[in-house]
Amino acid sequence: MPEQLNDQTLDKQFAFLREIDQLKSVIRKSPLIDKSRRENSAEHSWHLAMYALILKDSSDKEINIERVIKMLLIHDIVEIDAGDHPIHETVDNKTQEEAEQKAADRLFGLLPTSQGEELKALWYEFEAAETNDAVFAKSLDRLQPLIHNVATNGGSWIEGNVSHEQVKQRYGSVISAGSKRIWNLVQKLVGQYFHR
Repeated sequence: MPEQLNDQTLDKQFAFLREIDQLKSVIRKSPLIDKSRRENSAEHSWHLAMYALILKDSSDKEINIERVIKMLLIHDIVEIDAGDHPIHETVDNKTQEEAEQKAADRLFGLLPTSQGEELKALWYEFEAAETNDAVFAKSLDRLQPLIHNVATNGGSWIEGNVSHEQVKQRYGSVISAGSKRIWNLVQKLVGQYFHR
């Protein structure tokens, strides 16, 4: 049940919307396809929402596309506080998870309670990647940077000295869990990149 719309509710919603503007300043490792600069996390989230909209029929399982898009729009909001940590970077996973949970509590806590709890639950669902919606959302989150790396002749793979085998290991199971068809196609692109 939505909370009653009043000035206090709107104040909280505006505070959240102002705060998440900071996501535009979180710079990722992935370059834009035109190689002019690195993308920011807000651009990444928008692009993933478009991936979901366009590729929804490629999901191996039945999904609720509205929930998938919501997950993708909020999945990286925690990076405002916790930073972006690409899969090719070595980090202390426990410390990173704690930082992200703390960020989720703070950021979603800016919203009116029911709205904040709804978005935080979606964020946790995305992180757990157990439901059909979350599995497909995670697969797209792994797919988009792969597409960027192939399109930019290696992009962040070159910086991270990433091998063909590492790409298959780090991307393959996550992408194929959401769509075997997509993984079958993109692993050919990856192979072409590494064997050119």
